[in-house]
Amino acid sequence: MSSISPVRSQNYQIKWGDTLSGIAKKNGTTVDALMKANPQIKDANKIYAGKGLNIPGRVDSFEPAKGGGKTGGTGGTGGTGSAQGTGGTGPATRGPGGSPFDIARSHLQKNAGSLKLEKNGVGADMDDWVPNNVNCANFVSACLEQAGQIKNGQHHNAVVGLQANLDKDPNFKRVSLANAKPGDVVSMKTPGGHHVVMYAGMKDGKPQFIGSNNVNSDGSQRITMTSMNYPIMSIHQYQG
Repeated sequence: MSSISPVRSQNYQIKWGDTLSGIAKKNGTTVDALMKANPQIKDANKIYAGKGLNIPGRVDSFEPAKGGGKTGGTGGTGGTGSAQGTGGTGPATRGPGGSPFDIARSHLQKNAGSLKLEKNGVGADMDDWVPNNVNCANFVSACLEQAGQIKNGQHHNAVVGLQANLDKDPNFKRVSLANAKPGDVVSMKTPGGHHVVMYAGMKDGKPQFIGSNNVNSDGSQRITMTSMNYPIMSIHQYQG
């Protein structure tokens, strides 16, 4: 698993008399999950009133949009229209460990909740505490790690956090959709917050994107490839 401490908006304030087990029960989670989501807590029996707490599964700044259509049987987060631009056609970007696009494609149709528990590959680089409906940045970060394009310390579970890390990395530069290559990191603005996927080439004149998307009936995510119509905030391309 990624060793970086999770950076998330704190969504619960500990009250006098609270216990971690009581908070877990009230919010339908476990003490173990709370400990993973809050690495600042070293002892489950010692929490302090007034401090902030991350509750796994609660809405936060990287909540993806709810709903969404399906395209070509694979589905995705969002509608079937394309983002603005024509899309690039070049070969997939590669890192020392291979192409993040090829790595992502090898996991198509896997549920993110199952993938992140795998002991090897992408699953080993995903943080398993991340709620199953917000794994988009967790998955993209892990694919970039496996390809050797980013280091473990650059892994981020928030879209804007990953975006900021890539902005600071001299091996990445922002490009337009017209110059995108498969495997480029695409950060989007959604009605509910943000979403991040990778560019996956063109199909029927529309740009396609691959990533961890909210397509399951319970709102959880699965690795799918589809077109999307969300405004693009940035596209980061690995330069090596």
